[in-house]
Amino acid sequence: MAEKIVLLRKRKGWSQEELADKLDISRQSVSKWELGASIPDLDKILRLSELFDVTTDYLLKDDVREISSNVSEVFEEMSEPSARRVSAKEANLFMDLTEKLSGRIAFAVSLFILSPVPLMFLGGVAEYKHTRLTENMAGGLGVTILLVLVAIGVAILILNGMQLSEFEYLEKEAIFIERSLAEMVEEKRRTFEPKFRVVVTIGVFLCIIGVVPLLMAFGLTEDEFVYVCCVDILLILICIGVHLFVRYGMVHESYEKLLQRGDYTEEKKALGRKTSYFPRIYWCLVTAIYLGISFYLNNWEISWIVWPVAGVLFAALYGIVQAIYRRR
Repeated sequence: MAEKIVLLRKRKGWSQEELADKLDISRQSVSKWELGASIPDLDKILRLSELFDVTTDYLLKDDVREISSNVSEVFEEMSEPSARRVSAKEANLFMDLTEKLSGRIAFAVSLFILSPVPLMFLGGVAEYKHTRLTENMAGGLGVTILLVLVAIGVAILILNGMQLSEFEYLEKEAIFIERSLAEMVEEKRRTFEPKFRVVVTIGVFLCIIGVVPLLMAFGLTEDEFVYVCCVDILLILICIGVHLFVRYGMVHESYEKLLQRGDYTEEKKALGRKTSYFPRIYWCLVTAIYLGISFYLNNWEISWIVWPVAGVLFAALYGIVQAIYRRR
């Protein structure tokens, strides 16, 4: 059926987009039919027979002698001019490189989350325990460790992120891959999916359970140092959870990008290109507001609240912006 839909569409002189409009479906659906990744529903088969003026038997039966003597020529026609062809070599290189670098990038993100842990712990020791460690010493040492961890994390992200930069087009451009390659990627995705679900479940569990020690401490003791330690435990558990999200999420996304699914459908890529200005402007403004409030009030212990509020607000505002563009 895949070969038949391709040739019949070409005979009509329609693009995948035009056929999708006539069927009131997405272009991605037509692309999947022509790749053999999925088959049309019964009502769509009936509609196709009307549009192409052929019988449903013609579409459903395996006899393709009337379609083409060379199936490879048909699939050559499937590559739309606007779509970038991805070879098997490129796809395998991208998947292997992503799997290789995902652990390093996840480690870098973990360092960012862990960076304030030494500062808070040393500050708690200096303030609530009778030691020779003064608050100034604790602050100086803690900030030094924080900056070193952040610097290491940034260096890891830059070095490893640059290796993936040549594949940025997978997130932004419409791509085309051969049916055999799509089937291979889909098989990898299916094999990986059970492990991915387990890892996400563990990560979510750790992020939720991390709050429990802090809540128990509030009910059992008034020792401020215990509270500090519980917050450190919370950050460590969140760090482990986020590490799992990033490491396995990158591998899962590599399959989604090649198959153009989830957040990487052609429609969402087009929408992302139109709204790409928003995150840059938003986070620059948030940073300016954070620094302005912090320096003006000189109360850095409270001004950090800007970041979680900005994170939640970003999701809401970005959703509104995308909804406006979709409506247009």
